[in-house]
Amino acid sequence: MLRVGLTGGLGSGKSTVAAALRERGAQVIEADELGRALMEPGQAVYQQIVRTFGPELVSADGRLDRPRLAKLAFKGGRLDELNSIVHPAVIAAQQQWMDGVFARDPAAVAIVESALIFEVERDAQARGESEGVLADWRNRFDHIIALTAPDDVKIARYAARIAEPGPVREAAVRDARIRLARQIPDAEKAARADFVIENTGDLATLRAQVDSVWRQLSAESNKRASGGSLE
Repeated sequence: MLRVGLTGGLGSGKSTVAAALRERGAQVIEADELGRALMEPGQAVYQQIVRTFGPELVSADGRLDRPRLAKLAFKGGRLDELNSIVHPAVIAAQQQWMDGVFARDPAAVAIVESALIFEVERDAQARGESEGVLADWRNRFDHIIALTAPDDVKIARYAARIAEPGPVREAAVRDARIRLARQIPDAEKAARADFVIENTGDLATLRAQVDSVWRQLSAESNKRASGGSLE
């Protein structure tokens, strides 16, 4: 069994790398996808968010007004409140998913794509938590892949994904800068990671790096499954 975290800042290209690893045989799940599912009506996370942030966040269709919630969290100084509700549930769902993957295939490489592996740990420790799922999240993975890119590239990618050129894109650029300011710099993540993939925009170079990482991960996973030495 091999549990791998794939992390990187906003706009670093995590989805592209996750898709490439999935093509090569990895089992991949996105933390954001899990979070969205847990924030649907009827889920405990949804109910706790409504209790904490107020019923005015519920749209006419019964779902959360996610843009309004994001504004409250990032610009209203309540991100820690939101994360304390969402992150433990997401991590528990990830563990359940990985257990299922390995029950079906002991030689699988299970990859969790998440932007905030190091940030969750940092914020938990800043609150004085020395143990528990949040403070210990990084150690729940056998390996971490850190995806890096220059900040201006990340911001441009994020803004282009949000909107066409104009006022909306300009607002997206400002939003990206706010979000990046809360994230740990790439250099620090790279220093703590087991693998580093640089994504400056050259697809061929990116794929070559993914190939190299995948060869090492799959070889280690096969050795673990067969009981072979990792030395």
